[in-house]
Amino acid sequence: MAAPHSPRTDDWWRDAVIYQVYPRSFADGDGDGTGDLAGVRARLPHLARLGVDAVWFTPWYASPLVDGGYDVSDYRTIDPAFGTLAEAEKLIAEAAELGIRVIVDIVPNHVSDQHPWFRAAMAAGPGSPERELFHFRPGRGGSGELPPNDWPSQFSGPTWTRVPDGDWYLHLFTPEQPDLNWAHPAVRREHEEILRFWFERGVAGVRIDSAALLVKDPALADFEEGVDPHPYIDQDELHDVYRSWRSIADEYGAVFVGEVWLPDAERFARYLRPDELHTAFNFNFLACPWEPDRLRSAIDDTLAEHAPVGAPATWVLCNHDVTRTVTRYGRADTSFDFAAKAFGTPTDLELGTRRARAAALLTLALPGSVYLYQGEELGLPEAEVPVESIQDPMHFRSGGADPGRDGCRIPLPWEGDARWCGFGAGAEPWLPQPEGWDRYAVDRQTADPDSMLALYRAALLLRRSVPGFGDGPLTWLPAGDGILAFTRAHGLVCVVNLSERAAELPPHETLLLASGPLDGAGRLPRDTAVWLRT
Repeated sequence: MAAPHSPRTDDWWRDAVIYQVYPRSFADGDGDGTGDLAGVRARLPHLARLGVDAVWFTPWYASPLVDGGYDVSDYRTIDPAFGTLAEAEKLIAEAAELGIRVIVDIVPNHVSDQHPWFRAAMAAGPGSPERELFHFRPGRGGSGELPPNDWPSQFSGPTWTRVPDGDWYLHLFTPEQPDLNWAHPAVRREHEEILRFWFERGVAGVRIDSAALLVKDPALADFEEGVDPHPYIDQDELHDVYRSWRSIADEYGAVFVGEVWLPDAERFARYLRPDELHTAFNFNFLACPWEPDRLRSAIDDTLAEHAPVGAPATWVLCNHDVTRTVTRYGRADTSFDFAAKAFGTPTDLELGTRRARAAALLTLALPGSVYLYQGEELGLPEAEVPVESIQDPMHFRSGGADPGRDGCRIPLPWEGDARWCGFGAGAEPWLPQPEGWDRYAVDRQTADPDSMLALYRAALLLRRSVPGFGDGPLTWLPAGDGILAFTRAHGLVCVVNLSERAAELPPHETLLLASGPLDGAGRLPRDTAVWLRT
């Protein structure tokens, strides 16, 4: 077992490095081909050696897994594919012994169509109290044959499904994920009890899925592009929900991170007021192309958004929904947009890897906290999953045009010479590992001082031990075209070269870390980053 690092007792979340675990693909402990909590527990030493402060688990609850666990049927039960509640409690305790906190995922916008509430609503019929927990409505048209409104889906396809008795129900995602009615007090009460349930079991925080979507316009009026307020995004009543949640979190010293996609900086910041959410994901930076002016603007805009409410920024390059960094940065278009995903996009993995290494140092040097998606520390590329193996509903609801999100969810490689690269010892993994996956294995990268894993381990060790990283001010330094250079406290400097030629390093005393070798004259090559001490 790896030696623990000392857990922090201050506002640790303001500059934490939080590792995202997608349980199905992390490690398989029972040999059935699906990742599970036993696999995570066995691999906790990897996370401790990596040097992360916390682990965020995407949903591990009972679920039919229509949408990768984001269709929850019981929040108080671990899905049998992953283990048991007792095992989750052991994992939380064992992680704490290693100085690692646990953050769980809550999906408050919707539940599974197998949730007891929805099953009761279907059985009870139109106009029943059970249906008031959801958005059931009669249809439009002469015989109710048209949906109640024209709201667009968060996925491709319709947002309303008609049931045999004639009613329609709302689902912003798949039909198997009916939206809850947050105007109903029982919905609010149930989620407050769910929070307490997990806080009592020692979780340190909660990530809130689709955090800006919960409350709907009660009139369910038709959608009009550009009309404010939006009928189901960022409704004002949401803030009352999160103020109530914050009071519960404060009882336990727990934290929230919201998944909030909003273009309006002022409205985004409202969610981060001192009595609401602690942090929110930064999607502008995640989707930003590898271009110096765009990156600098994304950084400046993010810091400006957070400054009025005193909240720390969060930085993330990739997650379980987004094309992996190595692949995205190796393409002609290095930005990310769900609508632009397509099969067969040409990718230069050597170029993408070089840029991803530089991006790691850039991200870890910025003020605030960082989220690291599993496998990014290994430099995993996006896999092109064979069509017959795709499971993501985004693919099917797009009529097969969208390759879906499975390519960033391929089971991790742990041991290069083992069956299934050490992911599990039994059945074939639930998604196929591509040919050559073994070269990314943890054991092989551990033996290579120039590997992506070695870079991340060195960077996280420096971030923890050297003053100047984490929360605090950032000051841009004068630099040539295509160069990002800034200083942090205690003389820490980060320089990233996105230009077409090698760049001179600023005066410094110590080179702390470089994402790649300098050129023969000691200059910084293109697509390379360094940390300096002046």
